[in-house]
Amino acid sequence: MPKGYIVAELTIQQRPAEFIEYRDKVFATVEAFGGRFLVRGGAPNLLEGDEPVGSTVVVIEFESQAKAMEWYNSPAYQEILPKRLRNATGRVTCSTGV
Repeated sequence: MPKGYIVAELTIQQRPAEFIEYRDKVFATVEAFGGRFLVRGGAPNLLEGDEPVGSTVVVIEFESQAKAMEWYNSPAYQEILPKRLRNATGRVTCSTGV
């Protein structure tokens, strides 16, 4: 079964205590669903195409796309998600890998 990946391209607009709280709590939610961070906070180096959407990249691997979506829609993650949404802009996608 193909792995599932959450890929976030974000620009952190502020670093208030609220965003730090989100950052600190997200690890436990990911681990609870068997996920692991492959890239966390990496600055993109554009090789082709348009400018990157965000100034930082996060990639999280799960056993499947269904598990990645289960994590994203979980009450634990949805509880902390507004903290990120208020303090960062960008896009987050869910895709499969080989």
